[in-house]
Parts: sequence; C-alpha cells; structure tokens
Amino acid sequence: MATNLADLQTAQGNTNQPRKKAAFPALLQQSIAEIKRALPQHCSADRMSRIALTAFRRTPKLGNCDPRSVLAAVIQSAQLGLEPDTLGRAYLIPYGTECQFIPGWKGLVDLMNRSGQGTVWTGAVFDGDFFEYELGDSPHVKHRPKGDDDPDKMICAYAIGRVKGAEWPVIEVWNAARIRRHRDRYNKVGKKHYSYENWEMYARKVVLLQVLKYMPASAEMARAIALNDAAEFGAQKLNIDDAIDGVYVPVSEPEKETGGNAASNEPEKNSEKAAQQVGGGNPFANLSAKEFVERIAACETEVRVDELLDVVRSMHHLTAAEAMMIAEAADNWKAGVRNAPQQKSRGAPRQAVD
Repeated sequence: MATNLADLQTAQGNTNQPRKKAAFPALLQQSIAEIKRALPQHCSADRMSRIALTAFRRTPKLGNCDPRSVLAAVIQSAQLGLEPDTLGRAYLIPYGTECQFIPGWKGLVDLMNRSGQGTVWTGAVFDGDFFEYELGDSPHVKHRPKGDDDPDKMICAYAIGRVKGAEWPVIEVWNAARIRRHRDRYNKVGKKHYSYENWEMYARKVVLLQVLKYMPASAEMARAIALNDAAEFGAQKLNIDDAIDGVYVPVSEPEKETGGNAASNEPEKNSEKAAQQVGGGNPFANLSAKEFVERIAACETEVRVDELLDVVRSMHHLTAAEAMMIAEAADNWKAGVRNAPQQKSRGAPRQAVD
C-alpha cells in the first residue's frame, strides 16, 4: 500500500504547489486498480470513477482541493456503497483545500435498511402542512403535506425509526430554530458549511442522526456517522491508505484546532472562549470526564443534557475516548427517559400544527 501511495504522490508532484483541475482526473485514472480493490464485489470501479468525475465537474471548487483528499473521499464513499452526487445519498464537499465526504440522509437511511435490523425515515414539515405528533409511552406522528416545499418555509424536521420486532417507534422532532442552533454550535467553518446550500437535507439528517443513536448500528453505519461528525468541523483528514483499508479514525479536535500540537499541556485560548460562549463563563474547563458523566446523570431535562454535550464538544482537554464515554452516558440518560417517561419529563405534549 505504501508504495502505491508513494507512486501516486510522485505522480501528483509537490503538494504545496497550486493544483490544476486536471490533477484529480489524472490521479483518478492512475488509481483505478486501488479503487477496484477497495470496492465491494457488487460495485464497478469504472462506474464509480465516472460518478466521481461527474461530481468533480459539477463542483468546480473541488479543483482547489488536494486531489488526494478528493480521491480518498471517493474511495470512502465507494466502500460504504454510497455513490456520491446521485439521488442525495452522499456528497463531495470542498472545505478550503480538503474534500469532505458527506453522507446524505438518504444514504444513512439506505445503510440502516441494508442492515436488516430496522428501518428509518425522515420528513420535513412546511408552512401550511398538517402536522401532529406526540412522544411518551405511545409515540406517533401524523403528517399531511399541503404547503409549498420552499426551504425557507420549513417549520420543522422529524425522523422515525423502528427496530425490527419493537412495539413502538423512536421519534425525534426538531423545529427549524433548534436545528439552526445545533448547526451554529457545532459549525466551525462558517458560511462554508454545506447546510447553507442544502438546508432541508441538513435538517432532515440532523434529526435522523438523533434517532440512529437508538437503532442497531452496523460497522458501515458507525463509520458513516463518524465521518459526518468529523465533517462538522471541516477536517475529516481522510487519506488514501486509510480509505482503501477501511480503517478511518476521526482526527481528535485538539489536533484540528492546534495544527497537530495536541501534546501541549497548556489550555487553549479558543477552548476557553468556546466554553464561555456555550457554558456561560468557564466553569467546565477543568472538569474530568467522570464529572461530566455525573452532571449528566443529575440532569432533569433532555435540553440540559444536550447543553452539556455542546459544552463537551468545546472542551479540548478531553480525549476522544472520554468524549465518547460522556456521549454514551447521555444516550443512556435519554434511553431511560424513553423507557420510563414518567420519571423524567421531556416537556408538555406537542400540539397539532394546521
């Protein structure tokens, strides 16, 4: 693998020099054998290369990206069986000089349905639609589209999951304001974030990701979610070797923010600033993972749990493993609410929107 990558890099030339748009098509052609080796047996390397070229030509800004990052994103997409830029299953999104692989909500639905362990679906509610839902011990959703599907008139997005053999569905409903707050808390690339051009796609995927936390997760689904989470920061740091071998591991936030100087023990100024913005002051800067877990366990509302999770995302002194442990504690808290709604209230039942 290393010799192949070295050959690709040599063919590419000095990666610090400005790249021509022709660089990626040339690299793609040289890498057909590697793409074929990475693909599932039912996928064609020639078809994937044609789809990748089409996606590349439809998004001129990909020409400014490192061609190796574009190729790595294509291979990663191929391994998950989600063709980029076709029917909204996956996208190649340029963030500066790096290409990001973004699974769409349709791709996530496809991965869940492929697993055979459950089904999920999602919808968007627009001004003029009839929409009614209720959570608790008998959750349900009723949605009759009537209005204009203009993204600017979207009121809320919802997702529903049904585990195979389960009696009740898992339902998540977020209004447009909450989705924007979620985007603004996690978005670290400003107006470059793909949600500004694909608002409905992003909104439906946000609520779908909440439901997927309660669904059985295949290895492919876990990888797709990890890639999606890393893309929120605009730094997946995909490389060709990892993409081909299927061993992608998200780069930790400290490495993203400090340019690789994650070993430093000095607190980062931007971490303190983030904590002040999200947490109101900086009371969380020195909390251990165990203390965050204890605070989550003591929460009375899901809103407060989500607020603490937002704070955790800005705490760069926590390792990736610690952040995962905290997220798992939050998932367990929410699962407890769904299984025993009378113990911790999620708020008053929603009213119909008509």
